[in-house]
Amino acid sequence: MASGNGDRRNLHSLPNYYGWNAAMLTAVPALGVLVIWLLAQPMMIDNAVFKTIPDSAIAEGSSRGLVMSDVRRLADGLDVIIQRGVMDAEQVTTLDAGTTDLRATLAAEGVALGSAVEQPVLDAAQMYRAQSSTGRFWMVALVTVIALAGFVLSLRVTNADFRARNMVEKGILTLLILSASIAILTTVGIVLSMLFESINFFRLHSWTDFFFGSTWAPNFRGDSDLSILPLLWGTLYISIIALLVAVPIGLFSAIYLSEYAGPKLRSAAKPLLEILAGIPTIVYGLFALLTVGPALVNIFGRGEQGLLGVEWMSGATSVLTAGLVMGIMLIPFVSSLSDDIINAVPQAMRDGSLGLGATHSETIRQVVLPAALPGIVGAILLAASRAIGETMIVVLGAGAIAKISANPLEAMTTITTRIVSQLTGDTNFASPETLVAFALGLTLFVLTLGLNVIALYIVRKYREQYD
Repeated sequence: MASGNGDRRNLHSLPNYYGWNAAMLTAVPALGVLVIWLLAQPMMIDNAVFKTIPDSAIAEGSSRGLVMSDVRRLADGLDVIIQRGVMDAEQVTTLDAGTTDLRATLAAEGVALGSAVEQPVLDAAQMYRAQSSTGRFWMVALVTVIALAGFVLSLRVTNADFRARNMVEKGILTLLILSASIAILTTVGIVLSMLFESINFFRLHSWTDFFFGSTWAPNFRGDSDLSILPLLWGTLYISIIALLVAVPIGLFSAIYLSEYAGPKLRSAAKPLLEILAGIPTIVYGLFALLTVGPALVNIFGRGEQGLLGVEWMSGATSVLTAGLVMGIMLIPFVSSLSDDIINAVPQAMRDGSLGLGATHSETIRQVVLPAALPGIVGAILLAASRAIGETMIVVLGAGAIAKISANPLEAMTTITTRIVSQLTGDTNFASPETLVAFALGLTLFVLTLGLNVIALYIVRKYREQYD
C-alpha cells in the first residue's frame, strides 16, 4: 500500500493504526453481541420455562422461584450425567420421573437435589436444557459470523488513504465515554430495580403504615407491621453519635498533622491513622461486642457494683456501643480527607494572614479552615454516608430491636440491618415481608441523596465567598 517502496510516509496513518482498526472491527461488535446474548438468554429461557410449570407442581409453602431453582439444578445435573457417560442425550430426553430414580442417579454423580423429582419439574428441566443448547449454538454461530464480517470489512476499507488513526481514536473516545457512563448507568439501574420492587411492595402493603406507623413487626404468615420510623430513628441516632465522635477527633487530627506536626512525625502518624480505614468492619463489630459493650456495662449497668452505682444498661448491645465504635472507624475518613484539603489551601493565604499580624492559631481558625470548609464538608458527608450504610457494627454492637427511644443505652437496629434480615434465607419475592427490603433501600438512597444536596448547597455558598 506504500506505493511498492515500503515508505510509510505514503500512508495516512502509522501501520499499527491499521492493525488496531482491524482488531476493533473484528472484536468489538462480536463481543458486544456476545455480552448482550449472555445477559438476555437466561432471562428469556427462564420466562419461557416458567410459564410451563403448572400450579400443581408448586408444593404448599413453596413458590415458582424455588421450583425454578430446582429446574436449573436438575438441568445442570442432567448435563453432568451426559458428560460422564452415565446416559446419552437420547436417554435423557426420554426419562420418566415415575420409572427412574433420578435423585439417586444424580447423587451418585455428586449432584444433590433437595427432594424427589416430579414429572413437571423434569419436563421443565429438559426444556431448559434444550433451549440452552439451542441458544448456545446460535450464539456461537452469530458471534462468529459478525467477527468474520468485521474482519472482511476491515480488509475492504484498508488502503493507503484510509484514516485509520482517526477511526482508532474515535473508538478509544467511545470507550472512554462508556467508562465514564458506567457509574451513571449503574446508579440508574440500582434506583430502577429498587423502585419497581418498591412499587410491588406498596401494592401489597399500606404506604401510610410504612411511612407513618410506629411498629416494626414482620410476620411471614401475614398481618405484619412494617413501619420504617423505628429503623430510621435507630439509623440516625447511631450515625449522629458516630459523627460526634469522628468529626472533632478527625478534624483536630488533620489540623495538627497539616499545621503543627513536623515532617518525621507526620510521615509516621498519618499512615498509622489511616490503618483504621483498612480494618474489616466485622472486626470493629467484635471489638464493640467484646470490649466497648462490656466496658459500658461496667459503668452504667451493674447497679451498686458499677462505677456510677446505677443500672441503666441491661446488656452490651446499645446505641452508644455501636456509635462509639463506628465513630472510631470513621476517624480516618474525616482526618485523611481534611488533611489533604487543608494542605491544598494556598500558602500565600497563610503568609498574608501572618504578615498582617495574625497568630498561627488565628490564621488556622480565620483563614485556613474557612477556605477549606467546602472540602471538609465533603469529608463529613462521606463519613455520614458511610455511617448510614454500615451493617456489621450495628448487628454486633447495637442489637436487633426496632423501637423509638431517646435512651442511648438501649439496644436498637437500623435500616441496613433489617434489609439483610429480610433477605436472608429462601425468600419469596411476592410477599410484603421480603419486598419491604427494597422500599427500605430506596428510602435509604433518598436519605443519602438529600445529604448530598445539602452538602452541595453549603459548598457552593462558601466557594462563592472564597473564590
